[in-house]
Amino acid sequence: MSHNVAQTKQRDVRGLAKVAGTVVLASFLFGFAMVPLYRIACEHVLGIKLAGDVVAQETVAAMEVDVSRTVAVEFVAGVNSRLPWEFAPEVSRIEVHPGALTEVWFDATNTAGSAIVGNAVPSVAPSSASLYFNKTECFCFTEQKLDAGESRRMPVRFVVDPRLPADVRTLTLSYTFYENEIATRRLAATAHASPSLAQH
Repeated sequence: MSHNVAQTKQRDVRGLAKVAGTVVLASFLFGFAMVPLYRIACEHVLGIKLAGDVVAQETVAAMEVDVSRTVAVEFVAGVNSRLPWEFAPEVSRIEVHPGALTEVWFDATNTAGSAIVGNAVPSVAPSSASLYFNKTECFCFTEQKLDAGESRRMPVRFVVDPRLPADVRTLTLSYTFYENEIATRRLAATAHASPSLAQH
């Protein structure tokens, strides 16, 4: 009887270990896929069109500036609660002529005691007008690494397509920064390995 009890306990322990391993693996994969899942949720579930595609310079050059009207562009910036950065636009609102290439700047500071890699997820509202908001340069297209205490000014260059419907008078460009946990771990591992490599 005691032998059967011991076997049952062993099976229970192995089952618990498998469940724990599955949870750990799922948590890791969730962290890795957080930004893509965010994009999917925004675009397909919430109906928010994310602004992430760069437009060719030739396309911008072919646009005619519509000086007869202006469009207000508002800027919103934030960070995921687990990312110890400060992040904000240098201006919160500007008026632009459709077809005119415009540049704005965002400021980010890493307030942590170690280097962190982040990725920005952009979106444009209203979603129906997002196809008319074109970026030629954006920090959201690449990973951003900030060392401990480092600050950086990051530009966004964009143009509002003159074909934007006349009833749309205001666009909002939003960014949320998330930590790229895998890239940050890789960076930390490289930093720890460097001193040992230098000794050989």
